[in-house]
Amino acid sequence: MKVLITGGAGYFGSVLANRLLAKGHQVRIIDRLMHGGEALLGLFPLNSFEFVFGDLRDQAARKQALEGIDAVVHLAAIVGDPACAKNPQEAKEVNIESTRALLDEAKSANVNRFVFASTCSNYGKMSDPDKYLTEDSELRPVSLYAESKVGMERYMLDDSLESQTILTVLRISTLYGLSPRMRFDLTVNEFTMELITERKLLVYGEQFWRPYVHVRDASRAVNLVLESSPDKVHGQVFNVGDTRENYTKGQLVSSIVQHLGGELEIQRVKKDEDPRDYRVDFKKIKEVLGFRITRTVPDGIAEVATAVRTGVIRDVRDKRYRNVN
Repeated sequence: MKVLITGGAGYFGSVLANRLLAKGHQVRIIDRLMHGGEALLGLFPLNSFEFVFGDLRDQAARKQALEGIDAVVHLAAIVGDPACAKNPQEAKEVNIESTRALLDEAKSANVNRFVFASTCSNYGKMSDPDKYLTEDSELRPVSLYAESKVGMERYMLDDSLESQTILTVLRISTLYGLSPRMRFDLTVNEFTMELITERKLLVYGEQFWRPYVHVRDASRAVNLVLESSPDKVHGQVFNVGDTRENYTKGQLVSSIVQHLGGELEIQRVKKDEDPRDYRVDFKKIKEVLGFRITRTVPDGIAEVATAVRTGVIRDVRDKRYRNVN
């Protein structure tokens, strides 16, 4: 297929692009390069790769990006609660208005498949702390970021019965692991980096739950959806991750401490309330599509630790490794 990845120069998109190219697909990326384009340098020599510099708020850029495309993987967004809170108007323009326009224009252009990257943050706070949340559980967004994702999910799925374009929503767990566009503002990556460089860490609300998935496994899930038969994925929502990979912050810290060893100072700040606290069930993607993860949080800790310790990633506090500064 000829696949358009929006936001493909980012943390997730740069990994996904490599995955799809390795699987024999042609890849076009559209990105306005908010965080630079160095992650794509290794792709330019490939005949199966194209790059469009553009902002999805620009109709002409969307039209250029969609020309001749078989499938869209829509990653481009103002990502995360802090970034959306800092620029709420831009977040609405990009995450809502541009997403709606892109979807409508993709359907008009007879694009065969459209995969929307959503988030498990949509679940907000569990109403029952003893239960795991499924794709059918109540969505309780508590931030502009999650609200925008929930709204666009509903926009897509409400039209899926009439759509000739195969529409799929992926609610992705919190990502971690190495990427050509590295980020150290994601929990596993950040905690590992902090404990290596400072030998100490400040942790707020260590009892709250989140699911985690390696960025390479998330890219495998997208690849799998693109290559699955329409009857399995059209109009469907899939949580992306593994049920065993739900962790509290305290459990993450314990795993990092176990890996690093030595004298480490952990300062725990009690926090009784958190708007996001959720454990997620990933049975559906496993049973319907046969998805299995290949890496766990301890694996991610080990690879990030190696990259930092050996100096492969230098100046780890540089602003380019964060979405918000």
